[in-house]
Amino acid sequence: MAAGRVPDLTAVRVFARTDPQQKLDIVEAWRARGAVTAMTGDGVNDGPALHRADIGVAMGARGTEVARQAADLVLTDDELSTVVAAVDEGRRVYDNIRRFLVYGMSGGAAEILIMLIGPVLGLPLPLRAGQILWINLLTHGLTGVAMGAEPASPGAMRRPPRPPGQHILGGGAWQRLLVLAAVVTTASLGAGLAAQALDLAWQSVLFLALLAAQLCVVLGLRARLLTRKNPFLPLSVLASTLLAAAALYVPFLSSVLETEPLGWAGAGIALACAPAGFVAARVVRNAFHPGQPTGAGGTSGLR
Repeated sequence: MAAGRVPDLTAVRVFARTDPQQKLDIVEAWRARGAVTAMTGDGVNDGPALHRADIGVAMGARGTEVARQAADLVLTDDELSTVVAAVDEGRRVYDNIRRFLVYGMSGGAAEILIMLIGPVLGLPLPLRAGQILWINLLTHGLTGVAMGAEPASPGAMRRPPRPPGQHILGGGAWQRLLVLAAVVTTASLGAGLAAQALDLAWQSVLFLALLAAQLCVVLGLRARLLTRKNPFLPLSVLASTLLAAAALYVPFLSSVLETEPLGWAGAGIALACAPAGFVAARVVRNAFHPGQPTGAGGTSGLR
């Protein structure tokens, strides 16, 4: 390297006795190729390369203060295997954020579409303001928080790295969002129109149908459908279901939210929308996965 006889630094697998500038050159070569570069080190001379790499990893036990200050990540146990656990946890958190965005934004889009399309179909005021707030409280509040504790997907560590410039709704997330919004909107409006044709309390039917469909979407989006590692999610869905029933049958809440108690026919029409949300979520969960590059967009590590 000192003599300039290495034309492509990324083609070399092992370097020895490199000085600080040469470590920087190696990092820059990989970055110029478009790779996400990680640098591990513990000495003062590792500081510049640790700072320049996309992810600087310093040793916390035997590493110098300079290395720790220049790094993005400090391994307190000096074990590189800890990086694997950190990546696994990072992918779990990132997947849960994307899952919540798909769930929350699809539900919000469905509510907007219902308010826009409902009057065109003969439903003058599909939902009242209080009813929309109650739906958002039960779906984005209880179940949304519980989604953050979902365990990692079974194949999380076997996936190739995502492209560094990929948007958080990229990789098929926005397509899933649109499909779920369309399904929930169609099922809920269908329930409202059916209730109107039968001369039932159609607004309350639509309210319950929309809530039931969204709660089933959150269950359908789970990576591990029957896992026991996150009991908070099914419990939050159960609690939301009870609170949805309270909005219809508890006089105080019914008065505040302007809902009406439903009989067996109305409740049956509304709850029939629930499977539509669950099935749609299971179908789109593994759909819309464009291929990810594993070459220049991959991850390279240096030590």
